[in-house]
Amino acid sequence: MRWLAKLIYFKVFGWKIMGNTNFSQDTIKKAVIIGAPHTSNLDFIVGLFLRKITRTKTNFIGKKELFIWPFGFYFRAVGGIPIDRVSGQDKVETIAKLFNDKKEFRLALSPEGTRKKVDKWKTGFYYIAKAANVPIIMFTFDYKNKLNTISEPFYPTNNIEADFNQIHHFYKGILGKTSEFS
Repeated sequence: MRWLAKLIYFKVFGWKIMGNTNFSQDTIKKAVIIGAPHTSNLDFIVGLFLRKITRTKTNFIGKKELFIWPFGFYFRAVGGIPIDRVSGQDKVETIAKLFNDKKEFRLALSPEGTRKKVDKWKTGFYYIAKAANVPIIMFTFDYKNKLNTISEPFYPTNNIEADFNQIHHFYKGILGKTSEFS
């Protein structure tokens, strides 16, 4: 199936991959992986092809309402984990605990937390990585250049402002599918 994914991703869709493509090869067993800008449902499809081609086992979380029939089986099969988004829960700790429960766990998230335009990214991915003591790996949805760029692992420090400056710098100039949201 990997050959089919490569054919579709590279030849049919015309996408390219650049950067750290070897992070899944026994070196980074646990990480928070963030993809941005997240502006389209197509990002999910591109991400599925990217993980197949790079042989990276990843998981994602989604609101529990997505995991009902007929899509629930599929979302679980491709690594989805349902989450209850009721307020008052410590979601960061709950999600960080998933890392402790698994030998290999790479959690893919959208730092925007939505496909809509936001002025400020959510910080949950950052605090999940800190609580789980795992690196953040960044990748782009650069639709202008049809390019997924993958970063080296980045370990959050205790300086959130400097860390977010570094993270935002990685995504500078990247345009998503719906560029008015990028």
